Amino acid sequence: MESEGLYRRIGRLIEVAPPAPTTPNLSPELMRWLGQVSAIVKETRDVAISSELESSMAMLNLPNRKDYFQRIMLALYKALASAEINAPSSAQGAFIPVGNAFDAFTALSKILGSANTDVFIVDPYMDESVLTDFAGSVKESVQLRLLADQATAKPSFSPAVLRWKAQFANRPLEARFALPKTLHDRTIFIDRLQAWTVTQSLKDLAKRSPAEIVRADDTASLKIAAYEGIWCNSTIIV
Repeated sequence: MESEGLYRRIGRLIEVAPPAPTTPNLSPELMRWLGQVSAIVKETRDVAISSELESSMAMLNLPNRKDYFQRIMLALYKALASAEINAPSSAQGAFIPVGNAFDAFTALSKILGSANTDVFIVDPYMDESVLTDFAGSVKESVQLRLLADQATAKPSFSPAVLRWKAQFANRPLEARFALPKTLHDRTIFIDRLQAWTVTQSLKDLAKRSPAEIVRADDTASLKIAAYEGIWCNSTIIV
């Protein structure tokens, strides 16, 4: 398998990783995922990582199976790092694992700060933290657009938007509410060119469990077109 494809496949397996098993009877979904992990890690041809992975998989029937599942995830992250080194520079950084709040802030700040014209953030459960924690990373001249679901956005969101608009006249901001149940992903679009999927809502990112920020290179144009359509049919807050 070519290096970029291997890197993306490993990243995808991390993105869809199931919860750690709680019983010795593994679900069909988990067994299917484990089989895919075993096959793809062998493609790295790293004997040490493959051995570590296989030995941990063999222990999932033991009472401390959650510990061994964590070892499986660690081996998978090692394989991701190894594959990333060999991937083209244009593909590197497509998967950003974040294990704590500071990692999340650093990763998102870098992504948001890379925009030159437009940042479009989609999050059904948006609250004030999108502005208090992350919006400051957007360059002053860059348009910031926020799209939330009116039914699930937190009560603090709209007041925070209004306060931001009143205080930062030199930072262009527009916020809208989408029609109910039209938003399913947490997504960040940069300059209408890049699409990043976040596996948790921004308000919860890395607070409860590890998360990933994934660059959707293969489907970026489709995602951008779809969400621009939702944006045009959404209710303007400010």
